[in-house]
Amino acid sequence: MHTLSVDLDERSYPIYIGSGILADHELLNRHVAGRQLMAVTNDVVAPIYLENVRAAYPGATWSQVVLPDGEANKNLGTLGLVFDQLLADRHDRGTTIVALGGGVVGDMAGFAAACYQRGVNFIQVPTTLLAQVDSSVGGKTGVNHPLGKNMIGAFYQPQCVIIDTDTLKTLPARELRAGLAEVIKYGIISDSEFFSWLEKNYQELLNLQEDALSYAIKRSCENKARVVAQDERESGIRAILNLGHTFGHAIETEQGYGEWLHGEAVAAGMVMAADLSVRMGLLGANDGVRIRRLIEAVGLPVMPPGSMTRQDFLTRMAVDKKVIEGELRLVLINAIGDACVTADIDTVALAGTFSAGQNLCA
Repeated sequence: MHTLSVDLDERSYPIYIGSGILADHELLNRHVAGRQLMAVTNDVVAPIYLENVRAAYPGATWSQVVLPDGEANKNLGTLGLVFDQLLADRHDRGTTIVALGGGVVGDMAGFAAACYQRGVNFIQVPTTLLAQVDSSVGGKTGVNHPLGKNMIGAFYQPQCVIIDTDTLKTLPARELRAGLAEVIKYGIISDSEFFSWLEKNYQELLNLQEDALSYAIKRSCENKARVVAQDERESGIRAILNLGHTFGHAIETEQGYGEWLHGEAVAAGMVMAADLSVRMGLLGANDGVRIRRLIEAVGLPVMPPGSMTRQDFLTRMAVDKKVIEGELRLVLINAIGDACVTADIDTVALAGTFSAGQNLCA
């Protein structure tokens, strides 16, 4: 088992990564202060893992809420089901919420924990690759709105993150590939050595090779933890973690939440960001090609939906957390391993990026 730390002074917490660690009852128990627990999961994960997690807390007073699966259900209405159960079962401020599932479950359970009685403890137990390397780490919680993705939420850190790599054995192949988008992101924004490793080893990840998966998850979490420790509330450098996300969120919102998986939309968004970076003279054309080829090699989209127009993108991108006083900022790429956030965007170059079939990174 690997143990990492997200260093945030009194809010610091560990990330545990290993095979079969959900069966380690002592590991789970050390982060539960009281006897009340609420499991928040979904109808796909619950039949596979819920009883294992409940068994780790013998003698506890358990509640559970099983949410419908999918990004389309990440909204205030579904979030209300969590509060309904917490109140119906009379949970107090000593309760611990256990988020068991992918990024949707983790985001909603964390937001519920941030809000319930103005804050209760929670533990992240991510069961998808995307959640393991990204959404479970760093304390971003929230829900979607029809006009914008993740626009309602809070920064709220968990007590710990428990990543059992065995859960990936039950993950659909499409979900695994979607998670690789976030893994690749870390190589692009701050870790060129890791990017080169991914170019050589992506097939081992697709084949669920244990050593490769553990290494990729650990390296991804190390990269994210380092950035979060510097900028917990995304007032500066943490924004680089959003590479491809402004384009990607526009795709998700325009197409309807759940039509494109988050990782799929981010993958296309990262290629668009690379293309724009090449057009603006920031990124060398060869690096742009490497980014596109790796994303394509793992089976992810490298082009946005053909139905989306330039105006569709601009309308959706105007409702983005990186818009400040009406000014759009984007994460662009200087070189593989070096990203930046800028509002100095060449509008002619951006128009070229929106033009289907003219991708400079092809």
